[in-house]
Amino acid sequence: MCGITGWIDRARPMADETRTVASMASSMACAGQDATATWASAHVVLGRCGHVTGPDGAPRWSDVAGSAVSRSGDVVVAFDGEIHNRGELREHLRHGGRLPQTGSDAELVLAAYLEHGEAALDRLAGMYAFAVWDARRDTLLLVRDRLGIKPLYWTRCDGGTLFGSEPKAVLAHPLFPAEVDAEGLAALFTVAIKPPGAGVYRNLREVRPGHLVRVDGTGAHEHRYWQVRTAPHTDDLPTTVQQVRRLLGRAVGEQLVSDVPLVALLSGGIDSSAIVGLAARTLADEGRELATYSLDFAGAEEDFRADALHLSRDAPFVRLVADHVGTRHSEVVVAAPSLLEELDTTLRARDMPGVGDLDASLLLLFRQVRKQAAVALSGEGADDLFGGYPWFLAESGQPTHNFPWSAGVSNRNAQLSPELRAVLDLDAYVADTYADALAEVPHLDGESGADRRLREVSHLQLTRFLPFLLDRKDRMSRANGLEVRLPFCDHRLVEYLWNVPWAYRRTGGQEKGLLRAAVADLLPPAVVNRPKSGFPFGQSPAYLEAIRRTVRDIVDDPSSPALGLVDVGSVRAMLDSDAWFSGTFTPPPWLPRVIQLDHWLREYRVSVVL
Repeated sequence: MCGITGWIDRARPMADETRTVASMASSMACAGQDATATWASAHVVLGRCGHVTGPDGAPRWSDVAGSAVSRSGDVVVAFDGEIHNRGELREHLRHGGRLPQTGSDAELVLAAYLEHGEAALDRLAGMYAFAVWDARRDTLLLVRDRLGIKPLYWTRCDGGTLFGSEPKAVLAHPLFPAEVDAEGLAALFTVAIKPPGAGVYRNLREVRPGHLVRVDGTGAHEHRYWQVRTAPHTDDLPTTVQQVRRLLGRAVGEQLVSDVPLVALLSGGIDSSAIVGLAARTLADEGRELATYSLDFAGAEEDFRADALHLSRDAPFVRLVADHVGTRHSEVVVAAPSLLEELDTTLRARDMPGVGDLDASLLLLFRQVRKQAAVALSGEGADDLFGGYPWFLAESGQPTHNFPWSAGVSNRNAQLSPELRAVLDLDAYVADTYADALAEVPHLDGESGADRRLREVSHLQLTRFLPFLLDRKDRMSRANGLEVRLPFCDHRLVEYLWNVPWAYRRTGGQEKGLLRAAVADLLPPAVVNRPKSGFPFGQSPAYLEAIRRTVRDIVDDPSSPALGLVDVGSVRAMLDSDAWFSGTFTPPPWLPRVIQLDHWLREYRVSVVL
């Protein structure tokens, strides 16, 4: 895992700006990233942080992982992520006479670009964000993988362009102010609604998934290089099951390749269990054993209460899978009150408020995993691709004409201060964003009813909800120097599943029935048939009381910058009502949000521009 950054400005002598870009790179340093390096020319400086691959001493550009330069010196690559089909790509480059001397992914990307130009992107499979400076064309390319697993931010600034793997890299530049406007606040105050490309900070953009940004003498131009293609699905059900097994098996096999210790995350649900089953079988054929990790909360046996999104505890099913498959399993047990202590850590990992204890618990899991391994496999994406969330079934019968995960929320403005409500209407923001999202859906001619609506929902998942999950996963893992790989997000599997009809995905009458059928031979029946249960969350009374106390201190502090954005009366009512402290989200999301909002505005010195 490496962070990349850079600055291009044709009106400045950029060779004098290496110290600025080095500071941008250093801002992203974390566990496992022990060096920074820069590369400079007349108009551009690239920077990166990562582990040293060259000799001891001050690292050169080529000594830091994720860096590559052409022999002529006129094409340079700064790379973050992993190319998963490197064997196939190396074979192709060998036939073309461009096989690089080293096996690094940055060198492969450089060689592919020299051979094919921008068309090389069609040959890459993996999770990546990278920059290519091509002096021959006086052009900088910023590229992000198809689903947006790896982040990449950019902005136009004082006639130039800045970019970085994280907002903190851009914020470290002296010309970029930390500001947030009404649109940015709307993205913070809603969950999984943010439009692709929005960077929350004023004037900050993300390179959209499946896009590149081309910066040349005429400005910065976005270009889409990938999207799902809609077509009739012609395979019968048995063939579809076989294809899913083949594609998922290939993705797991490619992502098991690692020169550092690798483990898998296991929740006992069908998604992670499928990954673990396939990985364990592959490694067993090589005489190796898979290590797995799971998360639970101290006292969960007594505190757990089932709800609509959490039907059962993970622990019993985790043990079933570990014993059945034969993994070396470790359970990470988190004390719920410790989540409050980590809210600031997750804030700094995101550079903005996130999702409270859901971020903190994942951060703590990754912290423990990183002590034993540098790479982990995880199951994100399966629910989005196979229709695992409960709202898929609900939308098939009674469409809500909204983001399904947000359709039941009413009066989103209730927690906003009167001053903010005067300029921001969250309900209108959600409605407008939904209309824009729906207009992007590539429908199939003649498709109607449940299949048409569920294609819409699937697209909303891929372009809104899944990016929210991927962003959380990347930030919490990156903060610990852990690389998390996601086999379900392999674009070849995504392309195939995009056109599989709803009846196939729900084969057997159960959510994710198609996935269950594809891996049933690998797992215990109780796990194959276990209904979806959400990511575990802390239900500790001590944690809830600690949250209450902290929020009370904030709303009682007249100097808190958060008070200009939230309705104090509504927040106090939340604190005083036990009705808020039960159900799917405990505590209610707005309370950790108030804590992080206060700390963010103070620590990052964010100016609110309305």
